[in-house]
Amino acid sequence: MEYMSCAEAATKWSISERRVQKLCEGKRIPGVSKFGSVWLIPKEAEKPADARRKEKSHE
Repeated sequence: MEYMSCAEAATKWSISERRVQKLCEGKRIPGVSKFGSVWLIPKEAEKPADARRKEKSHE
Protein backbone atom coordinates (compact mmCIF):
# COMPACT_ATOMS: atom_id res chain seq x y z
CA MET A 1 0.00 0.00 0.00
CA GLU A 2 1.26 3.48 -0.84
CA TYR A 3 1.01 6.33 1.62
CA MET A 4 1.08 10.12 1.54
CA SER A 5 2.09 12.66 4.17
CA CYS A 6 -0.19 15.19 5.87
CA ALA A 7 1.30 17.90 3.64
CA GLU A 8 0.50 15.90 0.48
CA ALA A 9 -3.05 15.22 1.69
CA ALA A 10 -3.53 18.90 2.56
CA THR A 11 -2.55 19.91 -0.97
CA LYS A 12 -4.67 17.18 -2.57
CA TRP A 13 -7.77 18.06 -0.50
CA SER A 14 -7.25 21.87 -0.43
CA ILE A 15 -7.24 22.10 3.37
CA SER A 16 -4.54 22.99 5.91
CA GLU A 17 -1.93 20.51 7.04
CA ARG A 18 -3.07 21.02 10.64
CA ARG A 19 -6.65 20.10 9.67
CA VAL A 20 -5.37 16.87 8.12
CA GLN A 21 -3.49 16.11 11.35
CA LYS A 22 -6.66 16.66 13.37
CA LEU A 23 -8.59 14.33 11.03
CA CYS A 24 -5.89 11.69 11.60
CA GLU A 25 -5.99 12.17 15.37
CA GLY A 26 -9.76 11.79 15.33
CA LYS A 27 -9.48 8.57 13.27
CA ARG A 28 -11.66 10.16 10.55
CA ILE A 29 -9.52 8.81 7.70
CA PRO A 30 -9.81 5.04 7.11
CA GLY A 31 -6.50 3.18 7.05
CA VAL A 32 -4.45 5.96 8.64
CA SER A 33 -1.56 4.94 10.89
CA LYS A 34 1.12 6.73 12.84
CA PHE A 35 4.80 5.88 12.48
CA GLY A 36 6.74 7.74 15.16
CA SER A 37 5.53 11.32 14.86
CA VAL A 38 4.46 11.00 11.21
CA TRP A 39 0.94 10.19 10.03
CA LEU A 40 0.74 7.78 7.10
CA ILE A 41 -2.38 8.29 5.00
CA PRO A 42 -3.31 5.80 2.27
CA LYS A 43 -2.91 7.43 -1.18
CA GLU A 44 -6.40 6.33 -2.21
CA ALA A 45 -8.04 7.84 0.92
CA GLU A 46 -10.90 10.24 0.26
CA LYS A 47 -11.31 13.54 2.05
CA PRO A 48 -13.73 12.99 4.97
CA ALA A 49 -16.90 15.08 5.16
CA ASP A 50 -16.54 18.07 7.45
CA ALA A 51 -18.39 17.11 10.64
CA ARG A 52 -18.10 20.72 11.88
CA ARG A 53 -20.71 21.81 9.33
CA LYS A 54 -24.29 20.68 9.13
CA GLU A 55 -25.79 20.22 5.73
CA LYS A 56 -29.12 21.92 5.21
CA SER A 57 -31.91 19.55 4.30
CA HIS A 58 -33.83 20.55 1.22
CA GLU A 59 -37.51 19.89 1.71
